[in-house]
Amino acid sequence: MSLKIRRLDARESSFGPAFAALVEEKREVAADVSALVAGLIADVRKRGDEALIALTERFDGVRLAPGTLRVPDAEIEHSWSAIDAETRAALELAAARIRRFHERQVPKDDLFTDELGVELGCRWTPLDAVGLYVPGGTAAYPSTVLMNAVPASVAGVPRIVMAVPAPKGVLNPLVLAAARLGGVHEIYRVGGAQAVAALAFGTRTIAPVDKIVGPGNAYVAEAKRQVFGRVGIDLMAGPSEVVIVADKATDPAWIACDLLAQAEHDAAAQSILITDDADFADAVVHAIEAELGGLGRAAIARASLETYGAILIVEQLADAPPLIDALAPEHLQLAIEAPAAFAARVRHAGAIFLGRFAPEAIGDYVAGTNHVLPTARSARFASGLSVADFMKRTSIVDLPASALAAIGPAAATLARAEGLTAHARSITIRSGRR
Repeated sequence: MSLKIRRLDARESSFGPAFAALVEEKREVAADVSALVAGLIADVRKRGDEALIALTERFDGVRLAPGTLRVPDAEIEHSWSAIDAETRAALELAAARIRRFHERQVPKDDLFTDELGVELGCRWTPLDAVGLYVPGGTAAYPSTVLMNAVPASVAGVPRIVMAVPAPKGVLNPLVLAAARLGGVHEIYRVGGAQAVAALAFGTRTIAPVDKIVGPGNAYVAEAKRQVFGRVGIDLMAGPSEVVIVADKATDPAWIACDLLAQAEHDAAAQSILITDDADFADAVVHAIEAELGGLGRAAIARASLETYGAILIVEQLADAPPLIDALAPEHLQLAIEAPAAFAARVRHAGAIFLGRFAPEAIGDYVAGTNHVLPTARSARFASGLSVADFMKRTSIVDLPASALAAIGPAAATLARAEGLTAHARSITIRSGRR
């Protein structure tokens, strides 16, 4: 069955409206689960562990007790020793590279004294506790555990908690192994909106955290939205996406595999190719068709490409940056000559992969950069997960009397202009003025 992927040609008059439709296209229909999630959260707040146990039995088919909610250290160690040596080494390499990259992100305290003798600045401190939500079952992703846990560990968070469902009592040993490598301190075998509620509000067994990060289904996403304010949350991520800019000097089979790597995530994922050569685009499509048959998730990848994929033909690659900025993709891959110069013209992308030997998939695992990135055009205003997401900044002001005398009158004037006379008095009383 031949692959049907839409094609937009910038040289045709229909390109403008068609591209605008592509940009605005919604790839995920959000189920209205707000009322159900609110009920689950209320139940956990009211009944605590009792609700967690009942809901875990209902949704995951496993009966727990307060004493078995937490995964014991012995089980974590057993998972570590049970995985094969090659996989263990790959996890260790990924963790080390992720840690090294994120250690360079640790913000520095900054204090300076201005010409009036006022000391100003800020200090950074880690959050007290963060919760990492991990989707459960045999399809869980240890790479995502590392991407969330390692930056928290580097930030110095003293309590990192992980919640992961165990359908039918099964926990993925790779997830436990990644948690061990990433510096997670506590692991609980609970999932869904009820796990988010427990992390946010606490139960007798699970102490509350200050921020919740990590991916999940519609129920988890809605639960994070509802508890925001009580705790912090990370990105509200949608289906994954990639834009690949490639020229005819690139092997079309490489680009085919890169597009498929994104498409196999989810039927709602999006893979877009931008090229200046129609024949090259044809070759990529043929290569995709050749590769599809050997994929374990071929049906998902095909659905993604045929529903949401696209090929954009431009007159010249120099015309592509404005199109990329409009799409503001999660991932941007540049398989072209002089990719760094091209990347300098792009403003909106979650992560950029430069050159023919930098496939986006390497960033999912061992490049070292974080793969938790803004989706659905939110790269226009958001960034990927970083160490700073697990820290907070406190401003510092040290004002001597002479400096207050110099700048206080202006502050008092502004306070009175705003009708806040107590503000003004708080300043002037220190200098004996009215």
